[in-house]
Amino acid sequence: MSDSLKVHPHHLERGAYLYVRQSSMRQVIENVESTKRQYALRGRAIALGWRDEQIIIIDSDQGESGASASWRGGFQHLVSDVGMGHAGIVMGLEVSRLARNNADWHRLLEICALADTLILDEDGVYDPASFNDRLLLGLKGTMSEAELHVIKARLRGGILNKVRRGEYRCVLPTGFVYDAAGEVALDPDAQIRETIAHFFETFSRVGSASQIVKAFRQEGILFPSRLRNSTTTIFRPLTTSTAIRTLHNPRYAGAYAYGRRHYRRGADGKKILRNRERDDWLACIPNAHPGYITWEQFQGNLQVLKSNDGRYELARASPPREGTALLQGRAVCGRCGRHLRSRYAARRGRLETWYVCDRGHNYAGEPNCQSIAGGPIDDVIGALVAEKMTLAAIELALEIRREIEARHEEADRLHLRAVERAQIEAELAQRRYMLVDPNNRLVADTLEGEWNDRLRALANAQEERERARKANQIVLDDAIQDRLVAMTTDFSILWKDPSLPNRERKRLLADLIEDVTLVKIPVEGITRIHVRFKGGQTETLTTQNPKSSAQQIKTRPEVVELVDALLDDHTYPEIADILNDRGIRPGGSARRGQADARFTALRVAYLAHEYELRSRYDRLRNRGMLTRQEAAARLGICESTLVRWVEHNLVARHAYNAHAYLYEAPGLNPPIKHSSRWDRLVDRAAGVQRTSNQNRSIASEEVQYEPR
Repeated sequence: MSDSLKVHPHHLERGAYLYVRQSSMRQVIENVESTKRQYALRGRAIALGWRDEQIIIIDSDQGESGASASWRGGFQHLVSDVGMGHAGIVMGLEVSRLARNNADWHRLLEICALADTLILDEDGVYDPASFNDRLLLGLKGTMSEAELHVIKARLRGGILNKVRRGEYRCVLPTGFVYDAAGEVALDPDAQIRETIAHFFETFSRVGSASQIVKAFRQEGILFPSRLRNSTTTIFRPLTTSTAIRTLHNPRYAGAYAYGRRHYRRGADGKKILRNRERDDWLACIPNAHPGYITWEQFQGNLQVLKSNDGRYELARASPPREGTALLQGRAVCGRCGRHLRSRYAARRGRLETWYVCDRGHNYAGEPNCQSIAGGPIDDVIGALVAEKMTLAAIELALEIRREIEARHEEADRLHLRAVERAQIEAELAQRRYMLVDPNNRLVADTLEGEWNDRLRALANAQEERERARKANQIVLDDAIQDRLVAMTTDFSILWKDPSLPNRERKRLLADLIEDVTLVKIPVEGITRIHVRFKGGQTETLTTQNPKSSAQQIKTRPEVVELVDALLDDHTYPEIADILNDRGIRPGGSARRGQADARFTALRVAYLAHEYELRSRYDRLRNRGMLTRQEAAARLGICESTLVRWVEHNLVARHAYNAHAYLYEAPGLNPPIKHSSRWDRLVDRAAGVQRTSNQNRSIASEEVQYEPR
């Protein structure tokens, strides 16, 4: 059937869609003839009866593969317009231009058949609603997909053969270049080489990617980074992701590796990067070219990174950090055998350390095994380390100093390289400015600005080096060495030196101790510490658990005993004054902001009630004291008369409260009521006083002249 016979007027009323695609941008640039042939299909549409303004060209998928339609926006646009009935004909040079995937191709055919849309390629016009044309188009789609598979297999087979021989040229990481012979060699830039070598040396010392970043930041060292698809290398601050990527790259160990990761496209067309296991790499050839570390060091670094990223199910040693927890990564729960976490809490203005076993709580909702205050534990372990290290302290201190000196010298050498690079760039900028034509002011101004930028960069590099040298000079001072040697005669002084970073203490402890098992015994108020040293030696220690908050604010037993004794002769206010005069503070003074708390009558009454002390009232009643009513009845007088007798000391009373009293029982000669006209109370009180004084004098004389 002629192509023109398949085109009907209702087809011509709709648009003619021309889909143009090349699989890669390289084909777009180099294979120009294919692009011209695709655009030439416009003439075919005009010849079939479509006007020029009806022809819609979709070429937004240039450089995209036809393996899937997920990431091809142009093809999705085409399918959408066909489904809405806007297209009378769809044109493509070949079926492969439209799709190389049977699922996408048959979906397009189904939509075209439903919308009564024709398909045109270089061979002719097809009607997807016709069985014969549908069969032929389906066959073409199948052949196109098979062709894609064959092309990929051939290309991949050739690449894999080169990969297995280590001849396939890949993009090299920073620090490597291809020499004139095509072989992999170390970067000729001395600053780049020395910085990368310093990177691996720092990791062997600190054992953590994040600690490398902190060390580089503290030393003011920048890390080289090569721009994507470029030979230009810039220096910028090191990041944790860059550090981890560098440590995982086997190229730095001199190994040729290929296929460490692979890409998968998701349903949305986005590439998903997935890492392969070591055994699934397509190629791994150790010692294929020079490296910065050995293959054994690379394997060791991976093991360290794996241990740092563990799940904490078992005890493990993590790299030392700045925290105050001395047993970080080395404390083991003596009940369940899990690794104890280090936790910090700010209490009463200071940072406290806690060793907590909460794995069961986090994973299974179980109660925490134990929570142990870290302060006493760290003190005991520190004293043990100081005792063990006293003999070798001097040699250790000198070794530490030599290590610090070497570290600072390496950092200064890297700073010097940065200064040299900045100076070279400034000189080049100066030469370019001096060679420019003065009449060309626009170019001259640009080159002058570039020269000034390079001079500022040079000044900054020099200032950074000078600052680092001044900061490190103190370590290189002989006076510091003498002080260090003097301190090592008593290693405990060196251990407690505030200038010694916590990370260094943990590094020293890691060289001596394998792990420390902790068992808290709340009943006895102690924690049992089992220390296992490197080499198998063990030692068991005990330490007192710190008091809880409730115990800290609890009144001391000796204070309660003193209050109990004072209640015999004093009231609550009097006891409070006595305690305050003696400098005794209530238990609540341990609370934040209560350091100036004092005893009050209410506090003393609360203590007596809480500790079930006998009240002052009960004590006086047990001694035979009478109430006002009882005393007045015993003397045969009214209560008002009793009050007057008390005022004139005819009857003794004792306070049991601030405003309440009990009265002594009448003796053998109780006062008798008389008429106040001839026997006034004042005179009777004076007589009683004289009689009392005489009795005391006679008693003292009898004691003085008593025969021996």
